[in-house]
Amino acid sequence: MTTTGEDDTRALTGPWWWARWRSAVLDGGLALVSAVECGIEGIPFARDAGIPPAVGVAFGVLAGSMLLLRRKWPIVVVLVSIAIAPAQMGFLLTVGGLYTLAASELPRRIIGSLAGMSLVATLVVTFVRAQQDMTRGEMDVGGWFVPFISITASLGVTAPPVLLGLYVGARRRLMESLRERADSLERELQLLAERAEERAEWARNEERTRIAREMHDVVAHRVSLMVVHAAALQAVARKDPEKAVRNAALVGDMGRQALTELREMLGVLRSGDGGVRGGPSEVPLAAVRVAAAAAASRAVGEESAEAGPCLSELDELIGQSAAAGMVVRLSVEGEARSYARQVEQTAYRVVQEALTNVHKHAAGAKTHVRLAHRVSEIAMQVENEPPSESASASSARLPSGGNGLVGMKERVSALGGVFVSGPTDAGGFRVSAVIPAS
Repeated sequence: MTTTGEDDTRALTGPWWWARWRSAVLDGGLALVSAVECGIEGIPFARDAGIPPAVGVAFGVLAGSMLLLRRKWPIVVVLVSIAIAPAQMGFLLTVGGLYTLAASELPRRIIGSLAGMSLVATLVVTFVRAQQDMTRGEMDVGGWFVPFISITASLGVTAPPVLLGLYVGARRRLMESLRERADSLERELQLLAERAEERAEWARNEERTRIAREMHDVVAHRVSLMVVHAAALQAVARKDPEKAVRNAALVGDMGRQALTELREMLGVLRSGDGGVRGGPSEVPLAAVRVAAAAAASRAVGEESAEAGPCLSELDELIGQSAAAGMVVRLSVEGEARSYARQVEQTAYRVVQEALTNVHKHAAGAKTHVRLAHRVSEIAMQVENEPPSESASASSARLPSGGNGLVGMKERVSALGGVFVSGPTDAGGFRVSAVIPAS
């Protein structure tokens, strides 16, 4: 876990302007050494200036202790070091101030100007001091030595701390940039994880709805026919035993077909493992959920589409309804051709569910099933007439969950089609759907 800027602010536990006590102790120790250095160097300065030594020592201690402010006001420290340069004191103060100045976030022009001023001050002081020593005879060298020693000393005091400070400052800014990027990446990953969790929840809900719709389509029609045949069996059991036997056989066939389709559906659900490998430590939980939901949805959808019904089975479907006592007629317009499996399966399910609704709500009503093959679409319509009073009175009273029309509309809409249902003027009911052929 990276440390954000807010965490860095809370981590400031040092006194005053120091982030940590360790930094405060370090600056205090450097200021103490600088004060001692400047205090010692203040003795010869007082002697040359003709002032009491105690004043020179106090002046040096005060000037050297300014290094304590290097993190807060680096410009002040550098200016003080430049100011006391003629007194030939403050070596540690100069080095520490220039390093802190170069490593700070101040504009480069300010850093360059102050570093140049310090370089010039050191160069002038060194040149004057070397010239005085040569004049007094303390140094017996050529005329080239004074400029050489002046330039070398000024560069030696100024360049190393400035270059080191620039390097440390650049490295610090790079680390802060990397930390900010890491924080941003962490926030993005957290956002992606939340979105992945939302997508996984959406995929789970979609899969539940799709499975519920598929189970309804598989079971409702078969069970409805079974109930209709059972009611007919009860009505003719004593009057026509042979017909009762046939109806019982039909009920048994319908039950076996319903069980077979249920087993196929459950087998598909069990085999949809999603293709995810690796444990929770290898794959993020949200990614596993999304991959599993998507792969399971694809696996169930593809396998159920391959095993699902097609338009060529409409005759058998209508024959089953006719065997249950429904007067149903099928008319086909256009030249029959093959469509995508999902299109054929959806068209079949629409007709199947419409016939199931006729069994439930209008038992015995005459029903017309129309199928039209067009250039770029396939259209289907199931319309029933009003049931007779005697047929309505003898209805098997099948329960309805209210999900049939909703499921049909969802199926058709998922393929970009149009679904319309509603009562007719004659008192019957009509279900119409148009599905794109591609």
